[in-house]
Amino acid sequence: MSTVLRYALPACICALLAACTALTPPPALTPPAPAAALPAPSWHAQGARVLQIVPQQSLLTITVRRSGPLARLGHDHVIASHTLQGTVAPALGRTEFQFRLDELSVDEEGLRQAAGLTTTPSADAIAGTRHNMLVRVLDAERYPVVHIAARREAGSKVLQADITLHGVTRTVPVPTEIVEAADGSELEASGKLLLKQSDFGITPFAILGGAMAVQDQMELAFRITATAEEKLSVPGSGASPAR
Repeated sequence: MSTVLRYALPACICALLAACTALTPPPALTPPAPAAALPAPSWHAQGARVLQIVPQQSLLTITVRRSGPLARLGHDHVIASHTLQGTVAPALGRTEFQFRLDELSVDEEGLRQAAGLTTTPSADAIAGTRHNMLVRVLDAERYPVVHIAARREAGSKVLQADITLHGVTRTVPVPTEIVEAADGSELEASGKLLLKQSDFGITPFAILGGAMAVQDQMELAFRITATAEEKLSVPGSGASPAR
C-alpha cells in the first residue's frame, strides 16, 4: 500500500461514516414529560424577598470542543438552555434553579457565531449530535434534569454552586457578576466556568477508538435575569433587568 493510501484511507473511512450518519436520521426520542415544578427551597420561609427567574430573558450555554487525531473532520458545538426555572433571594445570597436536558438546543447559528466557532455542521449532523448527547452520553431519560443550588457570602463575587448532573453532585466556585435594581425588584447575574464531564461520571463521546472525540472539559456560561413576581404579572412590563 502506498504512503498516500495509508494516510488517506482512515480519513476517507471517517468521512464516509460521518456522511452515513448525516443521511440516516437518528431514531425519534421519547416525547418529554411535562416539566415538574421546582419545589420551594427551605430558605423561602425566611421572609426575604424572592425573585423569579425569567426563562425568556435567561440563557445558559455549554461549549464542547473536538479532540483526537481526526478532530479536523468534526465540529465544536454549542448547547443551550432557554428554559431555566427557579428563584433568587438576593438578601440571603441564595439561588436555586434547574433545566431539562431534553429541552436543550444544539448549534443555534447565532450562538455558534458568538462562541467564535467557524465550521458549519449540517442540519442532519446537528440532529445526530443532539441524539448522541441525550441518549449515548447524558442518559437523559434516566437523568432528565440538571439542578443548581448556589450561595454567596455577603460582599463576595464568588458563588459556591452545588451542581447535580447525571446523578452526581459537585460543589464548584463560580465567579459571578451581579447587577441589582435599586428597589430590589430585578437582578441580572452572569458568569463563566469550566467543568469536566468525567467529574460527573460522564464518559465523553468518542468514535474510532478516540480518533474523533469530544474533549472532557466543557465551557459553561450563563446570564440569568430574575424579577419580582408582581412585575411578572403586569402585562407588557417586560421585566427588564437592571443594567
